[in-house]
Amino acid sequence: METVSGPQEKYQLITRNLQEVLGEDKLMAILKEREVKIYWGTATTGKPHVAYFVPMSKIADFLKAGCEVTILFADLHAYLDNMKAPWELLELRTRYYENVIKAMLESIGVPLEKLKFIRGTDYQLSKEYTLDVYRLSSVVTQHDAKKAGAEVVKQVEHPLLSGLLYPGLQALDEEYLKVDAQFGGVDQRKIFTFAEKYLPSLGYAKRIHLMNPMVPGLTGSKMSSSEEDSKIDLLDRKEDVKKKLKKAFCEPGNVENNGVLSFIKHVLFPLKSEFVILREEKWGGNKTYTAYETLEKDFAEQVVHPGDLKNSVEVALNKLLDPIREKFNSPELKKLTNAAYPNPSKAKPAEKGTKNSEPETIVPSRLDIRVGKVISVEKHPDADSLYVEKIDVGEPEPRTVVSGLVQFVPKEQLQDRLVVLLCNLKPQKMRGVESQGMVLCASSVGEPRQVEPLDPPAECCAGERVYVEGYEDGEPDDELKPKKKVFEKLQCCAGERVYVEGYEDGEPDDELKPKKKVFEKLQ
Repeated sequence: METVSGPQEKYQLITRNLQEVLGEDKLMAILKEREVKIYWGTATTGKPHVAYFVPMSKIADFLKAGCEVTILFADLHAYLDNMKAPWELLELRTRYYENVIKAMLESIGVPLEKLKFIRGTDYQLSKEYTLDVYRLSSVVTQHDAKKAGAEVVKQVEHPLLSGLLYPGLQALDEEYLKVDAQFGGVDQRKIFTFAEKYLPSLGYAKRIHLMNPMVPGLTGSKMSSSEEDSKIDLLDRKEDVKKKLKKAFCEPGNVENNGVLSFIKHVLFPLKSEFVILREEKWGGNKTYTAYETLEKDFAEQVVHPGDLKNSVEVALNKLLDPIREKFNSPELKKLTNAAYPNPSKAKPAEKGTKNSEPETIVPSRLDIRVGKVISVEKHPDADSLYVEKIDVGEPEPRTVVSGLVQFVPKEQLQDRLVVLLCNLKPQKMRGVESQGMVLCASSVGEPRQVEPLDPPAECCAGERVYVEGYEDGEPDDELKPKKKVFEKLQCCAGERVYVEGYEDGEPDDELKPKKKVFEKLQ
């Protein structure tokens, strides 16, 4: 790997494509004297996906700039973050991360011998570190700890104390890893400023912070492990990559929240310093771009078609994924993957007549809930209260769905509407027409009864999977067995209280006084 010389050249390489740098002057001062020591940490939670190539490509930049780079597998953080990695799976998931991150680095040509790899539990359980956690907890307010983790730590109705510890541990990592700078996504900014505020109170130096932008996922929002259709898994088959890219948000001429363009900018261009648009001769033939800005301009002016852009990314991405797929095709790593990320919906059923056998796990990930688009709506030929809809859920053919919505929703309000569909119910005939799913709705209590289909965000695409927070990793059942009543057991009960996020702990007034207009002021 070639390196650059000179403080200014190194600075340019270290900071290119970053969204923000805190401590620019300090960075330049260190570069004039010696090499910079940087660390990047990743909590070993959900499976890494292709967006992880974004930090990998920056790590390549750091190495070219002569930096000393440490990669932290933050296993203890994974547990503290609302137990995203259960304690019994912590070791397995950390091993999975170690193997997959190293395979990613190798696939982009990063020499592993130039990197230092460490686990959080290698030093975070030491006497000295534990004492510093207590020292830090004596000066940090609950407000500051909660605010620092707001963008990173999973937000739940009843927060655990472990989530408040998370930012403090990440701040202390900077001191215990003896680095000059920490690198992460801009979603870590509040933790970074928390570290800058509190480390000096323990007598430790304030560090430099380097922040990548958050790269949009394929659906236009953040690429996330918890949103199946927003990401491409590192072990996805080529046909899965094609399918996901085909559905990706990539509107002609639109460069905003375009996950396909962002991947080219932040991964493919830095790696090769060029990108080739592959297209047939009748459409102008292949074109090589040596500057991302030129490609973005051509796309904005619709010189480059979204289909050609996606096809070209597919070819380039599969070249990166091929060596990773090959490595993980070994029996050892297949076994590790299955052990680290067990499928809760495919646990072995208890043997008939067995005493003390564990009950079947009823979890929301067993439901195949997807965004659908209503293509057509007609009245049922034999039932006045039923509609027969054709709904696109990202499959080759739309599904036929029978819904009892005639008296609640006018036909024209359903046409071309995005809905939320439960797709893995057993198909059932309703007055002679087979229904292949259920449109999920909300209904009011009392008279007159109101029923409204759930509205997914407008930017969603047909076929995107919908998850219940905290249950993003499981695979849905192929078909829900009616006798097991999985869906019925997972539905909310009448009378359950609904909360506004961040205001879950308060008690409601017995009665709102009309003169105080509390509800009106909150609307």
